[in-house]
Amino acid sequence: MQPPLPELHPHVARLQGLRVLVVGDLTLDEYLFGRPTRLSREAPIPVLELEQRTCILGGAANPARNIVALGSTAVPIGVVGADPQGQQLCDLFAAAQISTAQIIVAPDRPTTVKTRILAHEAPRLPQQVARLDQLARSPLTPALLAQIEVALAAQIPHVDAVLCSDYQLGMLVDPVIAQIRQLCEQHGVLLTVDAQGNALAYRGVDLFRCNDREAAATLQRSLQHEADFRAALPDLLDLLGAQLVIVTRGPEGLSMQGRDVPYTHLPASQLSEVYDTTGAGDTFIAVVTLGLAGGLAANAAAQLANLAAGRVVRKLGNIVVTPEELTHTMQLLHPANR
Repeated sequence: MQPPLPELHPHVARLQGLRVLVVGDLTLDEYLFGRPTRLSREAPIPVLELEQRTCILGGAANPARNIVALGSTAVPIGVVGADPQGQQLCDLFAAAQISTAQIIVAPDRPTTVKTRILAHEAPRLPQQVARLDQLARSPLTPALLAQIEVALAAQIPHVDAVLCSDYQLGMLVDPVIAQIRQLCEQHGVLLTVDAQGNALAYRGVDLFRCNDREAAATLQRSLQHEADFRAALPDLLDLLGAQLVIVTRGPEGLSMQGRDVPYTHLPASQLSEVYDTTGAGDTFIAVVTLGLAGGLAANAAAQLANLAAGRVVRKLGNIVVTPEELTHTMQLLHPANR
């Protein structure tokens, strides 16, 4: 049973003052906004006249940005290319007051860029019409893996948590995961994972988060109804050997179960009118990682993360949440506590 939201107010401060190592696939998220003027003569598609270009931190860089926005320190470890996009990504990190000292530049590998093309004509909201990804699928070289190994060994003993953000783009390969797990066990560091696949590589972590489709794929079974999730989560917990598993379910909220946490279903925030789901999972894993690292119980950490993700889906793109916004969200849900 979830505690009343007013009881969560003091917990927001527990998200601050921590140090989290974020390891994963760094991307530059590019948004191209265009005004539709006519249909193309070449294909049944709209012709857009470019009005605005915006670039923000994406992939594993987004939970790092959320961690900083909530008042803690994020230390990202990832790979970018020796190209203008890689430099722009590093500039965005610097603007967000995030150190780039552990970011590795690969001279023969492009920076991952996700370009979203949106049609925008007031007063309508922008609509995504296409996405173009620039990425490399070749394995990391032994030289890059060696640099990652050195960075992990230097940083993990000095952080409160390690967050693995696995977008399946080649950064979190089995040797890297194994080293992270071994170092976290050795130094007593919390290890949380947000993975879009390859779940079985993360056996034995403190927290594993995925969405309902990814959980269904891992278990090779259908997850449609509440009874399905109630039956599936103990199996997922055992399969992964995790201390806690959380399955986010979009408009249905989330389900969670742990070694010392009974099955719990938290509904989506009442304010979660969905506009754009981009980045909601990144915000969720950032908040729940900070909560657990700050000593919160799993239920309280998940509730805070649920509220934060609910705020993100009401805006366009990868949006961060501040402590003030989290508190304001609680006040909107419980006006008597303003």
